[in-house]
Amino acid sequence: MTLIKSISGIRGTIGGKHGDNFTPQDIVLFTSAYADWLINDTGKIPGKTKIQVVVGRDARISGPVVSDLICATLSSMGLDVINIGLASTPTTEMAVVMEKADGGIIITASHNPKEYNALKLLNCHGEFLNAAEGARILELAEAADFTYQDVMHLGKTKSIGNYEDKHIRAILDLPLVDAENICRQNYKVAIDCVNSVGGIGIPKLLKALGVSEVIELYCEPTGDFPHNPEPLPENLTAISEVIRKQGADVGFVVDPDVDRLAIVCEDGSMFGEEYTLVAIADYILQHNTGNTVSNMSSTRALRDVTEKYDGAAYFASAVGEVNVVEKMKDVNAVIGGEGNGGVIYPDLHHGRDALVGIALFLSFMAKRNCKVSEIRAGYPEYVISKNKIQLTPDTDVNAILHTMKVKYKNQPVSTIDGVKIEFDDEWVHLRKSNTEPIIRIYSESKSKARADELAYRIMMEIEEVK
Repeated sequence: MTLIKSISGIRGTIGGKHGDNFTPQDIVLFTSAYADWLINDTGKIPGKTKIQVVVGRDARISGPVVSDLICATLSSMGLDVINIGLASTPTTEMAVVMEKADGGIIITASHNPKEYNALKLLNCHGEFLNAAEGARILELAEAADFTYQDVMHLGKTKSIGNYEDKHIRAILDLPLVDAENICRQNYKVAIDCVNSVGGIGIPKLLKALGVSEVIELYCEPTGDFPHNPEPLPENLTAISEVIRKQGADVGFVVDPDVDRLAIVCEDGSMFGEEYTLVAIADYILQHNTGNTVSNMSSTRALRDVTEKYDGAAYFASAVGEVNVVEKMKDVNAVIGGEGNGGVIYPDLHHGRDALVGIALFLSFMAKRNCKVSEIRAGYPEYVISKNKIQLTPDTDVNAILHTMKVKYKNQPVSTIDGVKIEFDDEWVHLRKSNTEPIIRIYSESKSKARADELAYRIMMEIEEVK
């Protein structure tokens, strides 16, 4: 597989040749570029003699090797390392803030299979780098002009274990996390943590919330994923069956780095990843009316729910967590995220966080005192169809998008990220992929058949002008 170098980080499959796969040379190169950026582009924080970087990883088999390379490289550049070991993405993000560090590196390939790994880079706020910062690091890696420190000026490394405990305490301190009411419900909860770091933090969280019984599936952090780690319905048959057989009240499923949350109803049916954010936003807005944000490829249901509340408004951002966070800050949103089960609750931190999502959803369940399927039935029904068109080297994507914008000029059209065309009760979003030679075509309507039909129609129109 070709190594993917993008403004959001570097990822690929372990092994192979430098520049083609995720190799030790590539890891050292991009870690050095990140360290160089921290030293020369951001400047040292006043009053500090050293720059500190938090390093955390998911449970992938390659994690220890990658972590050792990163920590040694940072130290060689003169930076101090706070190694928190096995930790979720949101835990690592919070550790950057709690430790007052200057940045962070998360070692995870998110929902990709176990042969992958990746570096995700954070700023001093525990948030992903923006496009300009990411592009700068790519430039530094390309130049590869680094100065490593002599033996007297190497950085120091300290290890802190069980950082999820601090994360959980911060969640329990949130006013809208109602552990007392959750405890009174005597909930039985099933979880699938795909043998990664969710298996460390989520059982602890549920115990702290007062959940009566936890049914644990795949909670050993071995990195040996028992099924495709992306939390999509086709990969969640085991937990669905367990919920039905053992009478669980709800099921929670996370990806390997615990930034995405899928919910399973008490009858084993899927709540729908798109509706994780919708339900939690509904709960937040009941207590704190304000603005909401999701990316342009997420369900319209969030807008519908938001507009039920006086004084609340929905805003859309370009695709990508950093874009969602930027828009949330711009409009002072009380809740936001992405339709892939990514919940961003700014009262805790500006990052997708399945742990806080679980705590808020259980608080919502306890307040409603009804079945999860009944909560789901209360929301508008939408279905998203995800398609793509392959590009050739000669394809002029900008011309295609311009043509579609002009063709549908009488409809509401947004060009924040590609072209999104709104219709009465459906939409279609066209955008060029940052990682593949394709145009992504997402459409949403009231049924899968209608969403597929809309996507097919747009795809045929694109083929005519390619």
